[in-house]
Amino acid sequence: MKVALICNSDLLGGAAVVTYRLMQALRHQGVDARMIVYTKLSNSSEVKVVGNRFMRGVYFMWERLRIFMANGLSYDRLFKVSIANVGYPLHRHPWVKEADVVALNWVNQGLASLNGIKHLHKAGKPVVWTMHDMWNCTGICHHAYECDRYKHSCGMCPFLNSDRQNDLSHTVWQKKKELYDSVPIRFVAVSNWLADRCAASSLLRDRDVNVIHNAFPVESFTTEVQGNLSLLGVPEDKNLILMGAARLDDTIKGIDYAIDALNYIFDNHPSVAKRSTAVFFGNMNNPEVLDRLRFPYVWTGRINDSESLRCLYSSAKVVLSTSLYETLPGTLIEGQASGCVPVTFGLGGQRDIVTHLKDGYIAEYKNHKDIAKGIIWALDAEIDRDELHRSVSRRFSASEIARQYISLFKELI
Repeated sequence: MKVALICNSDLLGGAAVVTYRLMQALRHQGVDARMIVYTKLSNSSEVKVVGNRFMRGVYFMWERLRIFMANGLSYDRLFKVSIANVGYPLHRHPWVKEADVVALNWVNQGLASLNGIKHLHKAGKPVVWTMHDMWNCTGICHHAYECDRYKHSCGMCPFLNSDRQNDLSHTVWQKKKELYDSVPIRFVAVSNWLADRCAASSLLRDRDVNVIHNAFPVESFTTEVQGNLSLLGVPEDKNLILMGAARLDDTIKGIDYAIDALNYIFDNHPSVAKRSTAVFFGNMNNPEVLDRLRFPYVWTGRINDSESLRCLYSSAKVVLSTSLYETLPGTLIEGQASGCVPVTFGLGGQRDIVTHLKDGYIAEYKNHKDIAKGIIWALDAEIDRDELHRSVSRRFSASEIARQYISLFKELI
């Protein structure tokens, strides 16, 4: 079986990383899986870049310019939306021509257009589309936040500061509806939360949507501490509360709720704060946001060394996420695989990972005091770390996820 996986990148961004892992998992199961990307960072011979650098830049700017003109020349939300108005003729790519199945992933910012996806179907290729955010079930946004216009036909889009029904979001909604009506795409949601958003969506409520989680290299995470935390500036004699993200101060990550929760513990439970340290890892555009944190903490910056990251996870007691929306938070899965107890809000795919008060804590949404309560509970919880690892392995291991995709591919072929 030959599968062409199409994604914006192989390693740049969460969707790219999990797609690359899926390719590797499929290959381990004997599938001839390859990736076609817009930006390549790996050295894999199974990944090819489409087009040339100049044209990639042209396509990227063309889409962004159209959005920029529609949103009142505002940069604020320029990358919160995509319109797939332009892309490469992927149906002509040799790997696509050879493929038994084409598996689309995150294909925005100039890689694939809505019209181009029609050509994949005309070329006789079964199309699977794995959704890593809400973009497929909305007009143009990747996360709808509190907006529910995707349940109707979009228009009057808050991301465009629009008060017109027939704005760019509605126009793209119409194009998506035309595509979905004409091409028998099998959609895959990476969490039950995302599947529920699809069921509420005017675009996808009547479409075939499977739930298959992202693949994680569970076997590479261990509950046994390996490595030296002092190299990261992290104390070895404290209970570690770990929080990480590609960009920690991205609004969607809700770092202010984490800070408020930790400060609440510091003020009201000083004995807990005295024996604990919060560890933040990932990039920050504005690291001064941590200046108001009174709770003991360390910010490591971005960790590129996988061994250091595994050491950090296996040494921590709690893995924390205060994301306001999260399709399937990888840090919680990686933390559990290392024996950490997760504490999180529940608006997203967290409930696919955490069972409240059994293997983690799901706090009341946007309630920092409940996050604080969850952290204290998790620090005191006597949960077998090895069982946490086994639980994640049963649900998210690469081999298990690959088997589910292979079953789906065979069904379509």
